[in-house]
Amino acid sequence: MNKHPSTRLSWREKISYGIADMGFNFYWTNVATFLLIFYTDVFGISAAAAASMMFAIKLINAFTDPMIGAVADRTTTRYGKFRPYLVWVAVPLGCAAVLTYTTPDLEGDARLAWAYGTYLLMMVCYTAINIPYNALSGVMSADPQERSTINGLRFICAFGGSMLVTAATPAMVKAFGNGNDERGWQLTMAAWAVAAGVMFLITFFNTRERIAPPPQQQTNVMQDVKDLSRNGPWVVLFFLALIIMVTITLRTTTAAYYFKYVVGQPELMGTFVSVYMFAAAVGAALSPLMTRFVDKKKLMIILMSATAVLSAVYFFVPKDQVWLMFVLQACLGLVLGPKSPLAFSMYADTADYNEWRTGRRATAMTFAAATFSQKLGTALAVAVIGALFTALGYVPNAAQSPDSTAGIVWLMSLIPAAFALLAVGVMCCYRLDAATLRTIQSDLAARKPAEPEIRNSGDEPDALPDPAPVR
Repeated sequence: MNKHPSTRLSWREKISYGIADMGFNFYWTNVATFLLIFYTDVFGISAAAAASMMFAIKLINAFTDPMIGAVADRTTTRYGKFRPYLVWVAVPLGCAAVLTYTTPDLEGDARLAWAYGTYLLMMVCYTAINIPYNALSGVMSADPQERSTINGLRFICAFGGSMLVTAATPAMVKAFGNGNDERGWQLTMAAWAVAAGVMFLITFFNTRERIAPPPQQQTNVMQDVKDLSRNGPWVVLFFLALIIMVTITLRTTTAAYYFKYVVGQPELMGTFVSVYMFAAAVGAALSPLMTRFVDKKKLMIILMSATAVLSAVYFFVPKDQVWLMFVLQACLGLVLGPKSPLAFSMYADTADYNEWRTGRRATAMTFAAATFSQKLGTALAVAVIGALFTALGYVPNAAQSPDSTAGIVWLMSLIPAAFALLAVGVMCCYRLDAATLRTIQSDLAARKPAEPEIRNSGDEPDALPDPAPVR
C-alpha cells in the first residue's frame, strides 16, 4: 500500500468513489420513501403490522453491522479489504430487493412471513456491501480535507440518486405495471438493481486503499468493540446519527401520506422529495468549502438548529399553500445536505483518533456505527409512525379522520423538530476539534517509519489524552 496516505486523490477517483452511493440510494431511498406505503397499499398488510415488521427487521439487522464490520476489517485480498465487497454482494443484494418488492400469491401469516424474510435478506445484503464501502473512504486518504471532499462528492451522488428514485419510481411502476401495481413494483426494483450494480463496478475498478492497520496489530474483535466503546467522539456520533435519521425518516416516510391525505395531491410527492434532494445535493457540494472556514462541530450544531426551526415552521403552513411547502422543503435540503458528508468525514476522524489513542485501527467497525445507528433510527421512526397511525385510526385508501390528519401533520413538523433539537444537544458533547485533529494526524504520520507497540488504554478520561509522543 502507498506509504503516503495523505496523497491528493485524482478527481476520477473521487467521483468514482461517490458514484456507488448513487447506486446505494436506488435501494435506500426506495425503502425510506416507498416501502411502507407499498406494504400498506399494494402488498396488503396493515400499517401496524408493516411498521412492527420493519422495526423488528431493522433492529435485528442493526446488530449485524458490527459483525460485518469485524469481518471486513479482517478481509485480506489483492484488491484490499473493502473494495471486493462491491463485487461480491452486488448480485445477492439486487435479487433480495426484487423479492422484497414482489407480492406472492399467499394469504395471512404466510404473506407476512414472506415480507419478514425478504426484507431481512435485503437489509443483511445491503449491510454486507455498504459497510465496507463506507470504510473505504477512511482508507483512501488520511487528509481531513480530502475526506471532506470525497464525502461531499459522495453525497452529491447520493442525493442525485434519491432525486432519480423519488421522481421516476411512481412513473416506472405505472409504466411497467400497466395497471398492475404488484408487477410494476417488482420490475421497477429490478431496473434499479441493475443500474446500482453497474455503479458498484465503477467504484471497484477506479478506487484504491492506501491506509493499513499497524502491521503488528492483533485481530481481536472484542478488543475492537472495547476500543470503540471507550472512544468518546465515536459514541457521540453514534447517537447523533441515530437521532438525525429519526428526524429525516419521519418526514420522508410521512411525505407520501401527507400529499395523499392532507394536501390531496399525491402526484406532487415525487417533485416534493426531488426538490429536497436537489437542495441537499447543493448543500453537500458546499460542505468542503464550509469546513475550510467553520469547525465541523460548530457547523453541525448550526445545521441541526436550522433544521429544528424550519421543521417547526412547517406546522403552520396551510394545506393549500403548496408553494410555501416547497420553499421550506428546499431550505431543509440546503441545511441537511452538508450533514451527511460532514458526519462521515467525522467517522474517519474517530478512526484516526482510535488508532492514535490505542495503537489499533478498526476502520470498518468504526463505520459500522453509521449504518447501525441509521437503521436503528429508521426503525424507531417507522415505529413512531406506525404507533401514531394505529392510535389515531389511520385507514388505507380512505378519507382520514381529523385526528389521523393531525397526526400526519405533526409527523411532518413538530415531532422531527424536537428530534433535531436533541441532535444539537448531543453534538455539544463532541470533542474532536480542528486543533486536536492536526495533532493526531501529525503524530500518526510520525509513527509510520517505526510503528509503536500497541497501547491498551483504560477507560477514556474526561479530557482528551495528551498528544502521543513521536516515535
